[in-house]
Amino acid sequence: MSLPWLALPLALATALSTTLGGLAAVRLAGRLGDLIALSGGVVVAIALLDVLPEAERALGRPGRASLLVALGFVLFFVANRLLVLHHRDDSDQARAHSRIGAMGALALSAHSAVDGLGIGLGLHLSLGTGLLVFAAVASHDFADGLNTVSFILRQGGGRRRALRWLAVDAAAPIAGAAVGASLAVSAQGLGALLAVYVGFFLFLGASDLLPEAHEHPSRLRVALTVAGFALIGLVVWLAKLGGS
Repeated sequence: MSLPWLALPLALATALSTTLGGLAAVRLAGRLGDLIALSGGVVVAIALLDVLPEAERALGRPGRASLLVALGFVLFFVANRLLVLHHRDDSDQARAHSRIGAMGALALSAHSAVDGLGIGLGLHLSLGTGLLVFAAVASHDFADGLNTVSFILRQGGGRRRALRWLAVDAAAPIAGAAVGASLAVSAQGLGALLAVYVGFFLFLGASDLLPEAHEHPSRLRVALTVAGFALIGLVVWLAKLGGS
């Protein structure tokens, strides 16, 4: 198996993470904020400490990388709002969206497919970057799974419907990983795609993970977010030390 195709078994693991997140939304509602706090630190740290430097090296132009990060952030922000999938819309707002239903399922799947795509792209660059992108995706997909179930249940949908959406959401990264693994891209093209992906990760951390985790004051959640960031910083530092 060539290195990029390692994305497929890793995508299977993200599917498991999404499924566990959805089940946790039903069974562990009281501790979800703590888990999301840790995930938020992990996702933002991987974007800033590993994927962004790799994108800058591939592009050879830090200024262009920053512009693409900003573009990625704005693109995913606009897509998120146009598809009406922000899980913190209250119940009345969610019910008022006429496009919720088949469009919602399709959009959630596309969102998760982008996660799988990132794993494949990261593995084109190196095993270390691919594994760190996988760690960020798995952390986010756990939160994505619990948000998917919570979103459907909050609209008045039944548990069976929520689990069907969860299954679609969990399977989508596998398709994205297959696309990412099969892409033939130049070093410049790969750097550009990874820079846009940094914008995606920063959007997830800024709009979904960290605000939800810190909606209520909690020293533990602050510590978990910092711990997630520090853990990834240590992993990246050790990886660079080993490669030098």
